[in-house]
Amino acid sequence: MDLQYYNSLLWVRSNKITADLELTFSTNEEVAGEVTERELLPGGKQIKVTDTNKEEFISLMIRWRVERNAEAQIKPFYEVFIRFHLKLVDREYLRIFNAEQLELVLSGTAEINIEDWRENTEYKGGYFDEHVVIKWFWNTVYAMSNADRLKLLQFVTGTSSIPFEGFKALRGSNGLKKFTIEKYGTEYSLPRAHTCFNRLDLPAYPTQQLLISKLHVAITESSSYAME
Repeated sequence: MDLQYYNSLLWVRSNKITADLELTFSTNEEVAGEVTERELLPGGKQIKVTDTNKEEFISLMIRWRVERNAEAQIKPFYEVFIRFHLKLVDREYLRIFNAEQLELVLSGTAEINIEDWRENTEYKGGYFDEHVVIKWFWNTVYAMSNADRLKLLQFVTGTSSIPFEGFKALRGSNGLKKFTIEKYGTEYSLPRAHTCFNRLDLPAYPTQQLLISKLHVAITESSSYAME
């Protein structure tokens, strides 16, 4: 989304951080022509970025950029949520949920129609509906519980909600975008998700059992590694 911003963070990750760079856990923000220094965490102006903590710095920078861009949309929602929902539900009870779990609580679950899902899936990178790895994938989906299917859907699309019109109405960052499976990586790689494009990068595993194992790790431990 922002190549210059991406390259600057990539440089931090790839290079040794020295004191002369004077990097701290803070960043500058321009509002109405006025530049303001924002701390990424309490006391961030006094915390130096080093090779030891630079991964945390990168993570906080990305989070700040994403939340800042969505602040105008999030603030009205949050104000309404606080005004109405917290009169009924104590704030402390909400703290036990992460974002994905709270979404499931608010939106509920839905029984997934696998036939509709499969009919509205596209393939790339050499995959096609009758490819052996794709057959293994759908066999795995059929064998899953509905709860795990929702986890898979959330892993790939960023949401566990199914449009009223079904899978043909799935949307990505630029409008309608079908669920997509693309060949990627090696048998040692984990499946990877691109939630803006509803795309699952699925390696061509040599056995169905390996596919099941890797996919299970992806949908249950996805918070521990990056999704794009």
